[in-house]
Amino acid sequence: MPVDKQTFKDYVIAHIFDGILDGKYRPGDQLNESVLAEKLEISRAPIREALRDLLGKGLVEYRPRVGHFIAVVSPQEVIDTYVAQGVLEGFAAMQAMPQLTSGDFVELEKMVVKMEDLCRKGRIKSLVKLGNQFHEKLYNKCRNAQIVTFAEQLGLKSDLLFYEYIGTLYTPEEIRKRHQDIIDCLRQRNATALEDLIRQHYSESGEKIAALIEA
Repeated sequence: MPVDKQTFKDYVIAHIFDGILDGKYRPGDQLNESVLAEKLEISRAPIREALRDLLGKGLVEYRPRVGHFIAVVSPQEVIDTYVAQGVLEGFAAMQAMPQLTSGDFVELEKMVVKMEDLCRKGRIKSLVKLGNQFHEKLYNKCRNAQIVTFAEQLGLKSDLLFYEYIGTLYTPEEIRKRHQDIIDCLRQRNATALEDLIRQHYSESGEKIAALIEA
């Protein structure tokens, strides 16, 4: 498959991310540079770059003299990831809230309805990606670029964890209500309540996932 040279690194990251979602890569699996280069028909340089990027995001771990592996995440790491994501996104959404337009609210409402439908149909991969778009909508208008960058980095990790356990976390109705509550809070323009709600939104999921891992 031909790929624009400037997107090689992102292409590799997308391949690994989708591979985890599809169950082709499991925690503890090794990511061999030569195998990836042959499979994706690209050189090893962008693969190394992508692996360094994923290492920084906590999705990949490196073992000296052995190689790179899909990270095995502990229950405490799950909680830490979700708490941090909630803090970052809560602050970002609070700052972005005044910038949201009526059109943004219409789009968010449509996303929530679609998320419930996708969950009901068992289309979990599409659900995770749409949920990510919903949350990106909350913080992308934040003027603090560092906060947005950190939120995006943690978002990849939390998405993967959520994907693996979504089947036992929330019902379709709960998926819709949790996100509708955020929209309702945004409409009220209550910054403190919004920040608290988003923090709770993430911490609750983190605790649920951590408990499943420990079970």
